[in-house]
Amino acid sequence: MAFIDIFQINCIAMKIYPIFIFLLITFAGPVRAQKLQSTWNVQADSINPANYYGVTVANGMIGLVSSSNPLQMSDIVLNGVYDNYGRGRVSNILKGFNFANVQLDIDGERVGRQNISGMRQDLNMKSASITTTFRFRDKAQITYTVRALRQLPYTSLIDVSITPLQDINIVAASVIEGPDILRNIHNYYSEIDRPHVTIPLLTSVAQSPTGKHTVAASNSFIFTEPHGQQPDIIHEEWDQNRHLAKFKKTLKKGEVYHFSIVASETSTEHFADPRNEAERLTTYAKLQGRDKLLDGHQKAWDKLWESDILVDGNPGDQRDIRFALYHLYSFVRKGTAYSLSPMGLSGLGYNGHVFWDTELWMFPPLLVLHPDIAKSLLEYRYQRLDAAKRKALAHGYKGAMFPWESAGSGQEETPVWALTGPYEQHITATIGLAFWNYFRVTHDKQWLREKGFPVLKEIADFWVSRVEKDADGNYNINNVVGADEWAENIDNDAYTNGAAIIALKATAKAAGILDEQADPRWSEVANHIPLLQLKNGVTREHASYNGEQIKQADVNLLSYPLGLISSREQILKNLNYYEPRIGAGPAMSHSVFSVLYSRLGKAEKAYELFKRGYKPNEVPPFGVLAESAGGTNPYFATGAGGMLQAVLNGFGGIEIADHGIMRLKTPLPKSWNSIKITNVGSEGETIINKN
Repeated sequence: MAFIDIFQINCIAMKIYPIFIFLLITFAGPVRAQKLQSTWNVQADSINPANYYGVTVANGMIGLVSSSNPLQMSDIVLNGVYDNYGRGRVSNILKGFNFANVQLDIDGERVGRQNISGMRQDLNMKSASITTTFRFRDKAQITYTVRALRQLPYTSLIDVSITPLQDINIVAASVIEGPDILRNIHNYYSEIDRPHVTIPLLTSVAQSPTGKHTVAASNSFIFTEPHGQQPDIIHEEWDQNRHLAKFKKTLKKGEVYHFSIVASETSTEHFADPRNEAERLTTYAKLQGRDKLLDGHQKAWDKLWESDILVDGNPGDQRDIRFALYHLYSFVRKGTAYSLSPMGLSGLGYNGHVFWDTELWMFPPLLVLHPDIAKSLLEYRYQRLDAAKRKALAHGYKGAMFPWESAGSGQEETPVWALTGPYEQHITATIGLAFWNYFRVTHDKQWLREKGFPVLKEIADFWVSRVEKDADGNYNINNVVGADEWAENIDNDAYTNGAAIIALKATAKAAGILDEQADPRWSEVANHIPLLQLKNGVTREHASYNGEQIKQADVNLLSYPLGLISSREQILKNLNYYEPRIGAGPAMSHSVFSVLYSRLGKAEKAYELFKRGYKPNEVPPFGVLAESAGGTNPYFATGAGGMLQAVLNGFGGIEIADHGIMRLKTPLPKSWNSIKITNVGSEGETIINKN
């Protein structure tokens, strides 16, 4: 009886919740403290250090997170660099050296929050740069801009402009600081003299917590003055974790002074000799010059933005969509074997590990808009196939069993106390779905033969060895953790079973395309894995499910993205049943519901769920996304991936089929005149949907 009472209360709450969201969106507006001025810019005009969540500039290799303090960035994250420290006796992604901070004294007074006014920050998504502007007393106006250079994966550019409001004397310093987790830090300063240029190099080298990796950062100034007039550089080492290179300058009122810092950071994950490589890369970038660096960076981002989503009629939605897309583009790059963690390169959330979040939520938008980037995410899994095969063997199975949490090695990185590590096995099928969908979009038969099919085959062999045949001829998948993670050690989870069916059938199809011998058990098992039902005809989440609240969508994933339940009546029945049962889990459930309502022709309901999936999760001052409403762990790239699927696969009507990308007829919300999706798929199509 207590359970029924609680559930009734929750149902009432869920009926009220959409009204609350509507009022929040209509009257309160976004949490960002700025007016909507451009769909390319996200601005913060009111900065409260006690309630501040930074925004990230990144290039798929280095992520720099903004700070509420002037002339500083809060964190720098290096992609792919893991070591064991902290949570759960498992590897964690590393913070790198912070090479982006500037120390500035004006007339002997250190610039800081206590003596500045009018501080404002502006993320320009078109140029992937964040600019902080402020006034120092009545003496100077200062601008500080940071970019992670897209064309140079290990290098960043920091620009500083000072506009004197009166004659002033400045002492400006480039600072390198080491986070506490790094050990055996060594600081160096040197100058390379050439006839027409002097290259000062400020360098720091350290080891990761266990000594597994060496990390190195190096930076240098780029001055606007001719070589003979450039200021002298003074090196100061404050302590083991911090040193700087500084210069002095007298500035006249109204004469704008500009200087830049170019910085590179690498590790033994990337290069055998990271110190030398960091110094070489910094030297290379300095001699390129600021203008050439900016030009290369902008051209690289212009190329990325050739694949865009354009919404006419609602500038607020347009910017929100672009903000999500900007983050996915920032966190990955083609030509690598690095994947995406739930927080991308925005910090250390979830230890920087790779989950099913990548393949189910973030991979699909990238596959549609940038298949070349999506390919890198699959390369990450391909290169760790042997580790997945070893995990399957250790658990008594054949084929490949991918880890729930993966890092550098591809071994299981889930903390021991979490049952998700051994039991949330649907990730293996989800990876198969991603590999198959990449082929369906690109039809790259050579890739399928060399990399796609070898992975699919091992995944199919795993599921054949994993199922348990019963007396009725069903192949059950027992004792798993479901996509609804509140359901532990349950049998025949809907999504797990459905994803396994898709993976098995896809492998059989791939074998036929390549004229390879298909194991007849792949189709035999796929055709007899059960999908259960409740007495009322609703698809049952798992064998022991009896109507309780759930953490996130599970059954509804059978309709999208799996496509196993396609009848309008059954889709709607499952939506009506499970939507009010969603608990305070992550954002993506509402995105799935939105896609399904779009495809049912219910545009306004889809739009309500689209907004509910991300708007309550925005945190100040930029509106970066937390994992859930009230959360404090942004940026949640998984949620951005779900939100973008609501746009692309819902309102945009994009569907991936065996013959490639196709269009479904879906209506738009009333506030949108049209949606235009540019440079779609391998053929670079433009897709337009109008009201």
